[in-house]
Amino acid sequence: MLINILIGIVVISFILLAHELGHFISAKLVKVKVEEFGFGFPPRLLSIKRGDTIYSLNTIPFGGFNKLAGEEDPKVSSGLARRSILTRLFIISAGSVVNILLALLLFSIVFMIPQDVIRGDVIVEEVAPDSPAAMVGIEPGDFIISINSKQVINNYELQRQIQLNLGSKITLTVRHSDSTNDSFNLVPRWKPPEGEGAIGVGITTINQTVIRQSYPFWHAIPKGFVGLYETAVLYKNGMLGVITGAVQADFYGPVGIVQATGEIARYGAAPLLEFAAFISLILGILNLFPLPALDGGRIAFVLLEWIRRGKRVSAKREGLIHLIGFAILMILMLAITLQDIIRIASGESIIP
Repeated sequence: MLINILIGIVVISFILLAHELGHFISAKLVKVKVEEFGFGFPPRLLSIKRGDTIYSLNTIPFGGFNKLAGEEDPKVSSGLARRSILTRLFIISAGSVVNILLALLLFSIVFMIPQDVIRGDVIVEEVAPDSPAAMVGIEPGDFIISINSKQVINNYELQRQIQLNLGSKITLTVRHSDSTNDSFNLVPRWKPPEGEGAIGVGITTINQTVIRQSYPFWHAIPKGFVGLYETAVLYKNGMLGVITGAVQADFYGPVGIVQATGEIARYGAAPLLEFAAFISLILGILNLFPLPALDGGRIAFVLLEWIRRGKRVSAKREGLIHLIGFAILMILMLAITLQDIIRIASGESIIP
């Protein structure tokens, strides 16, 4: 248990630190003064000053932070707010860009790691009445060969492709019991009846074989791009599912994410890196949301200045808005963290 927690802390801290390094490196490149770059969060344990920057090691070993000069005040000569709109956008967005690039790197590494892959024949065991599958004529005993011309090798891959295409037309190619093939066009449902699934079939994989699979880097990198894109789409579909009520909302704070990371680590390096890539990607995306206290909130103020032809929101007002947003965010995080702690204390696991 302790080892899992430590692994979780190390992985999440690495992802958060990568985000802050994005801001740090971009600020240094354009000569915006970084007053402090800290590993972990205060109180401070020790520090060293190099040039204009204090590098600190702090008590709470979780991520890190940057303190840039003049973040909202354009009167600070070497500060962030005094720079051009493009320069500020570059620095503020750099953390998210690094997180997304880190996710791409991790997804690519996952494809280079040898892994066991189940291959077999995906057979339809049951078809729900009046479901998309039933309406086009798919029947129990049919084998699903491909989806959108992509070969189906197991039921997990089929379900993933269906989730990627919720609300959009897909083409399923099936082999009937008489060995004839048919292709059917249907639309996976956003909110199917309970227990039916998006297209209304129960499936399983038979004639299973396990193969050891990995890819050289020149194949792994393009697959990393595909993994990055598909993960973003799955996350978007999941959020839309929560909004429409099709999916039950489960929220996890830092404690819950550390717990999940540690639990996934038990399954090996590849699942751990894939989960880390997912967290890094989502952190990069969420930080671009136009909410106060997030990078996206700061970007919104810069864009507002551009729309108003250089007329800024006052430093005092912008700072107050970010402070209020930060306070609300902390209250939400504390509430979710309390929920995480209660779940852990009850012995509940996040990963089955």
